[in-house]
Amino acid sequence: MNFDLPADLTSYIESIDSFIHSTILPLQHSKRNNRFFDHRREYERTDWENHGNPRQEWEELLGKARTLADDAGFYRFALPDVYGGQSHPNTNLWMSAIRYHLSSHPVYGGGLGLANDLQNEHSIVGNFPDILMLHHFGNPEQKQTFINARLRGEFRTTFGLTEPDHGSDATFMSTTACRSREGFQITGAKKWQTGAHHCTHFLIFARTSGRNGSTRGITAFLVPRETRGVRIVSYEWTLNMPTDHATVELDSVWVPESAVLGSIDQGLAIAQTFVHENRIRQAASSCGAARYCLDRSIERARSRKIWGEGKTLADNQAIQFPVVELMTQVEMLRLFILKTSWEMDRIVAECQVSGQPPWVAIERQLTDQVAMCNFWANRLCCQAADRAIQIHGGDGYSRHYPFEHIYRHFRRYRITEGAEEIQMRKIGAYIFGFAGPNKKDVDFAVDSKAKI
Repeated sequence: MNFDLPADLTSYIESIDSFIHSTILPLQHSKRNNRFFDHRREYERTDWENHGNPRQEWEELLGKARTLADDAGFYRFALPDVYGGQSHPNTNLWMSAIRYHLSSHPVYGGGLGLANDLQNEHSIVGNFPDILMLHHFGNPEQKQTFINARLRGEFRTTFGLTEPDHGSDATFMSTTACRSREGFQITGAKKWQTGAHHCTHFLIFARTSGRNGSTRGITAFLVPRETRGVRIVSYEWTLNMPTDHATVELDSVWVPESAVLGSIDQGLAIAQTFVHENRIRQAASSCGAARYCLDRSIERARSRKIWGEGKTLADNQAIQFPVVELMTQVEMLRLFILKTSWEMDRIVAECQVSGQPPWVAIERQLTDQVAMCNFWANRLCCQAADRAIQIHGGDGYSRHYPFEHIYRHFRRYRITEGAEEIQMRKIGAYIFGFAGPNKKDVDFAVDSKAKI
């Protein structure tokens, strides 16, 4: 059994490094661009007079980096080849390894750099959950219109599942859509609409039939931003600024039936399409950022002289032991993430033969492992950033070091990637047989015991 990364993957990561050093870092350091990455970062990125939205200059810089990465052939790596991607047989394994590398790198890691600034879900190796939703569920006209426009930067959509009064359980929602004039009339509200400040469309999930709590009866709609009755009520200022997270009201918004994405009453399947891929890649990024924080902490502890005795911080076990515990978790988690990613690729390959939707098979066979990776990596990153702040002392608490930014950004994923309590609940259901592949066996055991 060999735990080394495949040679072709290692070579590909080396080519990414070469591109970053030759092209992306010079752009980051040119003109006044460093202001977006040093101690001024939050102030310079945020248009404080425009609802706290990202500054135009900041987003233009991110766009330049993506264009350069696209021209170099890296940006679309994870997409099907029909959209310029590579349709790699081990996409999940490669993406997890790449995301870990980009986040842990000593020069541009931590999720804070032009190559991989995760506060904006920005990376020179793109993720594209919206494109894959359109690819799997869009009709031919939607695919032709929106996917090409998305790759040109002309189509951008939010993800409208969460509501002001409904969060983790998406089967309970107040937003409704009723049949009206060969289309639908949508009424309700959505919260945390990331990207609302520059979107062209809102992807809105609304109940079209059934009762609250039912997975059936929810439909997804692509609603153009300028549709009558759509109103951005507010932008929610957050722990890490700028914000592009809006609350949106829909007041009797009419859309034609062509706005429906996928099948009527089957919209929740769309929300599940990419959740596991997204979570395992986020786990890899969080694990990599944790490694970055710990590596910087070790460097600091070894170089920091103390108490005039010629000793360093690293000589003290009170410094060593917390780092030892966290580094042990990073190493174990990294291998678990890669293993789970590899198993996801195996299931995808099997589904290509059987014709079964891969997200359905992954949900049944691996969702507990993906959840384990995700909730623990996001928590671990926060712990590692906090430890880095402590070891760096006053410097760590200042914005001249990246750790406070890392903590504030990655703290969100303990909520937004599926709250860790919800993920733990799902893991428990799989472990104890209330859901997943062991559910039938448990049901049989309970039934048999009842008969006795």
